[in-house]
Amino acid sequence: MKVMALDHGAARTGVAVSDVTATLARPLTVVERVDGEPGLARLLAVIADEQPETIVVGLPVSLDGREHAQAARARVFARRLAAATSVPVTTYDERFTTRLAERRGGRAPADARGAAIILEDYLRAREARAASADA
Repeated sequence: MKVMALDHGAARTGVAVSDVTATLARPLTVVERVDGEPGLARLLAVIADEQPETIVVGLPVSLDGREHAQAARARVFARRLAAATSVPVTTYDERFTTRLAERRGGRAPADARGAAIILEDYLRAREARAASADA
C-alpha cells in the first residue's frame, strides 16, 4: 500500500511517498502554492503519477496539543484535496517535523524532507496500531 505525505505550507508543500509495502519513506518533491488552482493542479498531477492509496496531510499542532490558525489552514486544504481526488485523505500530527528535517539535512528540499518525516511517523504509528490489534 503506497502512502503519500504532504507537509502543507502557504508557499511550498513538501511531498514524500512510501514504497509499495509502506515500509520506507522518501522525499519526492516540493509543489509551490497548492492553495491556488495552478498549484493544486500540479499536486494532482504528482498524485496521478505516484498513485498512492492514501494521502496524509501534516497537521501542525502546538506543543500543548492545541490547534491554531496554521492547523485550520491544513484542515481546509485537506478537505479541498479530498474533494479533488478519489484517494482517501487524512491528517496526522506533524509536531517537530521541520526541526527534524533541518537537523537531518540531505539533498532533498527541506519541505520534502519534512513530508518524509511525517510519513515515517505515520507509518510507524500505523504499524504499532496493527501490532496491538493482533495482540
